[in-house]
Amino acid sequence: MSAHIAPLASRIARWGNTAVEALLAALLLAMVLMVFGNVVLRYVFNSGIVVSEELSRFCFVWLTFIGAIVAEREGRHLGMDNVVERLSRKGKIACLAASQLLVLACCVVLFWGTWRQHEINASMAAPVTGMSMIWIFGLGYPCSVLIGALALNKLWRIARGEIRDDELVQVVETE
Repeated sequence: MSAHIAPLASRIARWGNTAVEALLAALLLAMVLMVFGNVVLRYVFNSGIVVSEELSRFCFVWLTFIGAIVAEREGRHLGMDNVVERLSRKGKIACLAASQLLVLACCVVLFWGTWRQHEINASMAAPVTGMSMIWIFGLGYPCSVLIGALALNKLWRIARGEIRDDELVQVVETE
């Protein structure tokens, strides 16, 4: 039975990753089109679309929070790889576990703070669109839950001894 679950879970994870990356691209495209469109309208036609300023700001916030989830999944957040690389395997595991516990604690605080402010944010409306501000401040829910789940998964793999050496230094080099 579990032999059938693993490929299904892998396909679902790949589909989810593709969907999230498509959402990020769509948010970035929408933001660029709204800002560029407004610039053209202002300079060429001496007018503009007021709602595009607010919606592009909302897209930026969504892009940032969803991007943080993707960065956590891919190990692209800032880290102290120069220090951690010099440690033994046990030291690297201890640092990784400590960092994941700190991430988990931050996720708990973010979720709790979002929960405590939920009523206030849900009852407030954005000035131009009139949208509930929970569409912005409520991003703390999925962000904290998903990043927390990634941290718990990594802690679970540390406890079971399933962490590979290449995962011990979390920073991924980019050009």
